Amino acid sequence: MNNTKIVWGIIIVIIISAGIYFSLVKKVEAPTDELDERALIKDFDPRNTVVRVNGEMLRFVDGVSEVEVAPGSASKIITKYFGNETHGDLNGDGKEDIAYLITQDGGGSGTFFYVVAVLTLHDSYYVSNAFLIGDRIAPQTTEIVSGELRVNYAERKPGEPMTAQPSVGVTMHLKVTPDGVLELAK
Repeated sequence: MNNTKIVWGIIIVIIISAGIYFSLVKKVEAPTDELDERALIKDFDPRNTVVRVNGEMLRFVDGVSEVEVAPGSASKIITKYFGNETHGDLNGDGKEDIAYLITQDGGGSGTFFYVVAVLTLHDSYYVSNAFLIGDRIAPQTTEIVSGELRVNYAERKPGEPMTAQPSVGVTMHLKVTPDGVLELAK
């Protein structure tokens, strides 16, 4: 009799725990054939999402992701939502997609800027990989024009030290491939 009560108690705890877990975690659908490596997100918020940066999946909470440099290390790699958000159609499906910048600081002197594209697919969103723009650049505007993502920023002249103020205007042209990878436009 006591064993039966213990078993039912364990089952109830498992059911309650599962209910709490699924109510807190964002709903994720199975990947589509076109985008078979990643899941689709139901409710997209750039400050609370998951982004692949340098091959590692980072979870953002309130615009910040913190990952230990090594297990048990006090040093952290801090990745933050920067903004420069823009909207437009990146994949030619007539739906409004999003692009925005994030920064990453690994504890050294560099601040690395990345751009992320988010495709709107039916009733879900697909977050691309983060594409490196540069170290300690001065972001200007981010725009989507004719299916192309354009990131405008200033960088240093060739040979200038990293301590110099960025002064050379650059436009990086990117596209999203059919399998959802953000890359340089050719």
